[in-house]
Amino acid sequence: MTGGHIGYRILRVIAPRSKPFSQSSDNEESDNKLEQFFGDSFFQLIKGKTVIDFGCGTGGQSVEMAKQGAKVIGIDIQESQIKLCQQRAQHANVADLCEFTTETNELADILISKDAFEHFDDPAGILQIMSTLLKPEGYVLAAFGPTWLHPYGGHLFSIFPWSHLLFSEKSQVRWRSDFKFDGATRFSEIDGGLNQLTISQFEKIIADSPFQIEWLETIPIKGIPLFKTRVLREFGSSIVRCKLILK
Repeated sequence: MTGGHIGYRILRVIAPRSKPFSQSSDNEESDNKLEQFFGDSFFQLIKGKTVIDFGCGTGGQSVEMAKQGAKVIGIDIQESQIKLCQQRAQHANVADLCEFTTETNELADILISKDAFEHFDDPAGILQIMSTLLKPEGYVLAAFGPTWLHPYGGHLFSIFPWSHLLFSEKSQVRWRSDFKFDGATRFSEIDGGLNQLTISQFEKIIADSPFQIEWLETIPIKGIPLFKTRVLREFGSSIVRCKLILK
């Protein structure tokens, strides 16, 4: 691992400005990929159900689920997003099926989390919160990635494959500060956060949570079967998706 001033100078030379890896649930392209993330039967599954969209962002996927017949409660900690989400639902004529809020007391049949677990500052704490938002028979569908050991698991910091593992956190955050001015000093402090989560760490967090894994699937890079093996899945999984049920 290259750190200190030398690491920073190398990053300045090879990447004067960031060309970040981009995978966000807040863009239209991703909003329209719910079936890709959760399976071809997803929209049939949620029809007539109460669904919490945990970390709803700008509301795109919430609106898409409402259009498919679900009652959707979009939750996001950014209050500035709530009004935008409401306007989006009204424009799509599904405002009667959507509620957007920073918290809720209503319990859901299904809780959706997409492109989020690798960003949560406290995944274990988030799972505790999720467990209080479900009916007794309710469950979580989560999909996220890439995780930390993927070639581009550093997201913004992955200027080339696995570069986020070759340079120290301090050097990379200093390099980022040349074009991002939010004062972040750690991966966890950047916009959206980055918690360096691996698949094995995720499984351990689940084991210690109020949930258990009913099923977990890793989607390999370019569909290469070898990357689904236990040994290589950390390095070769583009997406992790799973169903979590209450213990």
